[in-house]
Amino acid sequence: MTEMTSMRTASAVSVTGLRKSFGDKTVLDGVDLTVPTGTVFALLGPNGAGKTTTVRILSTLVAADAGEARVNGHDVASEPDAVRATIGVTGQFSAVDNLLTAMENLVLMADLYHLGRRPGRARAAELLDRFGLVEAADKPLSTFSGGMRRRLDLAMTLVGSPKLIFLDEPTTGLDPRSRRDLWQIVREQVADGVTVFLTTQYLEEADQLADRIAVLDGGHIVAQGTAAALKRLVPGGHIRLRFADAHRLATAVRVLGTAAVDEDALTAQVPSDGGSGSLRSVLDRLDTAGITAEELSVHTPDLDDVFLALTGNN
Repeated sequence: MTEMTSMRTASAVSVTGLRKSFGDKTVLDGVDLTVPTGTVFALLGPNGAGKTTTVRILSTLVAADAGEARVNGHDVASEPDAVRATIGVTGQFSAVDNLLTAMENLVLMADLYHLGRRPGRARAAELLDRFGLVEAADKPLSTFSGGMRRRLDLAMTLVGSPKLIFLDEPTTGLDPRSRRDLWQIVREQVADGVTVFLTTQYLEEADQLADRIAVLDGGHIVAQGTAAALKRLVPGGHIRLRFADAHRLATAVRVLGTAAVDEDALTAQVPSDGGSGSLRSVLDRLDTAGITAEELSVHTPDLDDVFLALTGNN
């Protein structure tokens, strides 16, 4: 097995030089992405950045103008049927049929996958149980809350046991409790070995779920990495120290050098990248000077700061 083949096998999604325009508007301009199998990957970006277009290309719904994209080892352009057989897609809006019950929606999806009558009903019952919808199985969807509809929508995506699920802003419009319920379902799918490709504008969602995050802006990936790594790209991180008295505070400031001081609160803020090395350096210098802080906390920029710093400049 060649190194390139091995890399593709280990990657649920591999994208190189992806380009897409609609008329004279370039939406994607040379996008490169790799999503390891069995992980959650989050694609962030402002409205119109190209997140949904990326998902539509990778799920074979739209053709790219240029570049290569492989999903679960299959070329999106030349092997669309093979790609579709291994994926599930949940969009921003529920795709359930309001005229059917939850069970009927799932059985219909099972029929589309040609699971057979008995296996199809068994799969539907299994998913209703997993998603906490057993009591609502035979109720009309007009009685469902938004969170129940989204759970059913995701259950329908899983009828065919996909290896990769695309979730395109799946919690749009949900209340905080329903959003967190859906997060738990996503975690359970990944624990079962499913790969999740998530697009979202809820930065807390990406922070909570994603193993890796990419930020898309102006048709380009402007940054990618773990949430912690992205936060370190933005200045503003610091270590906050509180001391027992003004003398210790003054001594600490002299030892540490650059620090923002609040004499009333007896605190000093020392710039930090949020890493353990930065914290160790501060503690070592205080220890050498024989000073102990009463309280210590590490503050890093959040994904809101990252998003604002990296987007909107194109």
